[in-house]
Amino acid sequence: MTTTTGIPGSELTDELLLRELHHLHETRNETFLHGSADALREHTARTFELEQEYLRRYPEREVDPRRTRSGARGGPQHA
Repeated sequence: MTTTTGIPGSELTDELLLRELHHLHETRNETFLHGSADALREHTARTFELEQEYLRRYPEREVDPRRTRSGARGGPQHA
């Protein structure tokens, strides 16, 4: 997927990719709550592009078992 803004994810160094993803995740709620439809669309597209690039680079990334359906069900129940 390509977006109209930003350096393509495939051209970012690992350090820049992680920095960009961190920034996008930090700004998601503000964009969702207060951004224009265009801003939200761009934010969503850019986030998707960079997340897909991260997954392409790190397909065997460590997954916290508590972040899976079966792991989440095995933990204590919250009220």
